Amino acid sequence: MTITKSNLLSESMLMLLFYIKNDRYALESQRVVEVVPKVVLKTLHHAPDYIAGVFNYRNRLVPVIDLCRLIQGTPCRPLFSSRIILVNYQSHNDNSLTGSRYHTQTQEANASQPSHILGLMAERVTDIFRKQETEFFVTGIKVNTAPYLGEMINDAQGMIQCLQLDNILPERERTLLLPQ
Repeated sequence: MTITKSNLLSESMLMLLFYIKNDRYALESQRVVEVVPKVVLKTLHHAPDYIAGVFNYRNRLVPVIDLCRLIQGTPCRPLFSSRIILVNYQSHNDNSLTGSRYHTQTQEANASQPSHILGLMAERVTDIFRKQETEFFVTGIKVNTAPYLGEMINDAQGMIQCLQLDNILPERERTLLLPQ
């Protein structure tokens, strides 16, 4: 097989980079609908503290998860580069679909499931990068309380943790926030 630029691009993934404090995280850009500035959110009283609230996005009520609070227990700081990342979120009831190649398996398995827009609030949402699928590696460590933590990427600046979007919400919150 001849290696061409189009072959290389088709085997690589475009990732959106963001920070939670000083730690770098990434998610697949093909799941991103839009990146918007932080907006005033309607608080959902008695919801888990990592659910920042909801807002109206093009006549759709969109729940927003504060990734800083979810992952590190502190709210997202009000930086100029703090943003809400709107993503296509697939509702599914089978967590066994998410393996090391989560970005391929869940999309194929959930193609028939309804898609919702979910907001993810994060800091320093300013960059995208492209990585070959062979550059992703499995840590071998599974954290049951954080099933959304996926594979890792290593670059010159250190490690980047990838997020498994379909595992961000536990079943209870998924049912409440994203009705069928």
